[in-house]
Amino acid sequence: MAFIDYYKTLGIDKTASQDDIKKAYRKLARKYHPDLNPNDKEANKQFQQINEANEALSDPEKRKKYDEYGEHWKNADQFEKQKQSQGQHSYQGAGNPFGGSSRTYTSGDFGGDFEGGDFSEFFESMFGSTRGRQSRGQAKYKGHDYQAELKLNLLDAYHTHKQTLTVNGKNLRITIPAGIADGQIIKLSGQGGPGQNGGPNGDLYITFNIAEHPVFKRLNDDVYINKEIDLYTAVLGGEATVDTLDGKVKLKVNPGTQNGTKVRLKNKGFPVYKKDDHFGNLFVTYTVKVPTELSSKQKGLFEELQKLS
Repeated sequence: MAFIDYYKTLGIDKTASQDDIKKAYRKLARKYHPDLNPNDKEANKQFQQINEANEALSDPEKRKKYDEYGEHWKNADQFEKQKQSQGQHSYQGAGNPFGGSSRTYTSGDFGGDFEGGDFSEFFESMFGSTRGRQSRGQAKYKGHDYQAELKLNLLDAYHTHKQTLTVNGKNLRITIPAGIADGQIIKLSGQGGPGQNGGPNGDLYITFNIAEHPVFKRLNDDVYINKEIDLYTAVLGGEATVDTLDGKVKLKVNPGTQNGTKVRLKNKGFPVYKKDDHFGNLFVTYTVKVPTELSSKQKGLFEELQKLS
């Protein structure tokens, strides 16, 4: 796995405080949030990377492991055990556990120069023999993580429901909570690849792709909709029937309503993720339809109104 500089990802240096990390993360999360960058794959990628960086650096214990082990920080406990069992040697390095600058290692990096001695045995016990020999110590390793994508429509995301997902030939029945966001990623622990040497299974990361709706526009937990009303209702007042995500409602239209007037329907928006009975708002924008085909009598009445005004 290639090394990712989490500090660079968040635009901070290694001396940053926890408050600095939090501020940097919030700023970038707002910038790259999928709701604000629909259909932008690069923004979605950036959003995932800053989430990954924040997960490691916002936790002091995880941050300590990352600072010492670089891209291998998730296996820090295993490295410590191996180092203790091997004794004799101490390996240091800011970017990786073996010293020097961080990089991606391949099996070819561990042959030749390190043949023989305890140092070679340490590598073999961690990664297995590079020349097919039986390792003297078999470390347990977590399996590979899997990535999957699940497409939903907006109404699916509005309700908590179950779906069956097939990953690597295995059917998984999962519950999708109401309020899931476009681009949101959830983790299913232990549903990834099998572990090595008795190690735990990897995890499954599911990215949700929510299609745009022809009527409703979602922004975070709020929903926006346009409603057309005729000129007479706008001038004289009346009622308008408006669609919401859970049915129709009747709204009172005040006399003299202007084109572009916006009204808010509290708690008629999208459900808040994993917060029961919490909803965003529904914003209705009125569009006043001006009649274009008037009878001579109607035209005369408008002319009379014009004279009166």
